[in-house]
Parts: sequence; C-alpha cells; structure tokens
Amino acid sequence: MQIDITTLDNGKAGTAELPDEFFAAAPRADILARVVHWQLAKRRSGNHKVKGLSEVQGTTKKPYKQKGTGNARQGSLRSPQFRTGGVVHGPVVRSHEYSLNKKVRRLGLIFALSQKQAEGKLVVLDTAGGALKTSDLAKKLKVLGWRSALIVDQAVDEGFLRASRNIPGLDVLPTIGANVYDILNHDVLAITAAGVEGLKERLSRTRAAANGAGDGAAEGAAA
Repeated sequence: MQIDITTLDNGKAGTAELPDEFFAAAPRADILARVVHWQLAKRRSGNHKVKGLSEVQGTTKKPYKQKGTGNARQGSLRSPQFRTGGVVHGPVVRSHEYSLNKKVRRLGLIFALSQKQAEGKLVVLDTAGGALKTSDLAKKLKVLGWRSALIVDQAVDEGFLRASRNIPGLDVLPTIGANVYDILNHDVLAITAAGVEGLKERLSRTRAAANGAGDGAAEGAAA
C-alpha cells in the first residue's frame, strides 16, 4: 500500500510503500493480549519477599510447658499466629518471566502495526533528527495534533532524543526496540522512512528464524 510521507512541519515529502504482509493484516486481539502479558511479566521485578518461620528473629525455646497453664499448646514464638512470627506461604523473590513462541511474538508486532494502520493512526515521517529544542519540538507536535505518540527510527538521533525527553506522551525508540505494548500504549505511531525499512528487515529476519526453528523441531521429532 502507498502512504504519504509527512514532515515534522506538517508538510508532504512524497510517498512510501508499506507491504500488506506487515501493515494490512487482520489483527487478532488474543495474540496482542498474549504478547502484552508476556512483556509485562518480563518487566516485573519479582523482588517481593516476606520472612518465613525459619527466617524471623526470635528464640527457639518453648514459650511455656505443654500442659497445666490453661493456654493453647505452643512450640515457638516464631509461629505465624504470633505478632512477631513468620508468614506462611508468603511471596518470595522470583522471576515472573516465561517463554513465548517467536512466531507469536512476530505476529503480535505485525498485528499492532496493522491495527494502527487500520485506525488511521500510522504516520510515516521523512526523518526524526536534528538539534531541536524541546520547546520547538513541542510546538511542532502541537501543530500535528499529537498528544500521545511513539516515534520509531532506524537509529535514534541523540539530539532528537534529548529534545523529546521532557515532552509528556512522547517516546522515541529504535526499530530493534519497537514492541507491541508501547505501540498500543500510544495514540499515534510515527515511523520514519528509514524505520520502515528497518522494521521490514527485522520482521523478515524473524520470520526466517522462526521458520528455521520450526523446521529443526520437526526434523528432530521425525528423527
């Protein structure tokens, strides 16, 4: 499909060719949900921790004799029923990360790109670079009407990145870092012309890798 190339000054700079394979697929909500859940699980620190009975500080001496006191039998002041006791089956430090098939991750990115294209919120920029001031970039975005935007470029320009850091709702990522969660979490997806080529190369490469892994698994099963 053909799409107009836009400049940050809200002008036109020709057209770009977007392959239907990557930008015109029918999105599947279940695939998008799986990839987003996988991403958020990887982001979790998993450092929640409470102390169990063997970790809390306290004596191991029996509080009082077994019989004759009129109280319930107790064996340790570190038991969970006491205020200073340990927690039973509490959270421990662990990783929430799990594996997700490469083909599913690739499909998720394709569906996210296709959804933005279908919603009319995919923009192709000619370039995203130059030594801009934050105030100048904010004015350009206001003219474009972008309040929440993700800009994807082949290689992020340091000057442009510095100018964008203090603008609420704006994020800049390289093509290698483009992901489903950030795409769906922003209203507008703006990809530079170089970024489009980078995404096409990345998706083609991951397709070859996923197909290769699948063929290897099939050969192993057959053997």
